[in-house]
Amino acid sequence: MDVPDVVLELARGREVRLVWENETGGRTYVFGDCYVKCSPRDLEPERSRLEWAGAFMRVPRVLDSGAGWLMTAAIPGTNAVADRWLADPQRAVVAIGSGLRALHDALPVDTCPFSWSVEDRLTRILVDKDRWHDDHRPLDVETALRMVHDPPSIDRLVVCHGDACAPNTLVGDDGTFCGHVDLGALGVADRWADLAVATWSCDWNYGPGWQPTLLRAYGVEPDPVRTVYYRLLWDLGP
Repeated sequence: MDVPDVVLELARGREVRLVWENETGGRTYVFGDCYVKCSPRDLEPERSRLEWAGAFMRVPRVLDSGAGWLMTAAIPGTNAVADRWLADPQRAVVAIGSGLRALHDALPVDTCPFSWSVEDRLTRILVDKDRWHDDHRPLDVETALRMVHDPPSIDRLVVCHGDACAPNTLVGDDGTFCGHVDLGALGVADRWADLAVATWSCDWNYGPGWQPTLLRAYGVEPDPVRTVYYRLLWDLGP
């Protein structure tokens, strides 16, 4: 494992393990009770969001940061795609749904300084069909762009997680939600911007059939129109 020098310096001789690697080249390492995320992307937005959200919700506490890295303190729990939860999807999916509802209820919209609105996201559209989900590949680019520029009305404004995929929910030993990670896109938006991706992620991680369980745990009825819209917007640039 090629551990970055900055991680070795921060570890000060402690054993370093790689615990996560994402599709964009980001890696997360752990030593002791500290985690260090290294990324080719700017992590300052995530630092500021963690520091703000930490006043209202259990999220990792920022310990230090620098160019391309962010160090946080460990919080209890394992991510919802750890082997034990892949083997127990019922509890994992309920934890994801209830955890997302807890986040949406706890973070104050009126004082949130961050946005994840449709208008902001439309300015960052990426037309790259190679990264589209199979659900969207039958669409031509012109049709996809026309659809995302015609958003549905807002159901309920909340402070969204911004990447509500299953791995970003932490589950305690008792099977209940205990925290969120990876909040670099957190901001005010319609709650379906999160719910559409969270339910989609159930299929990717646990197989078909778990989306209704997540929505019941969250406490909302399905909304096919908003779900379709926000999944397409996600594919065109989260």
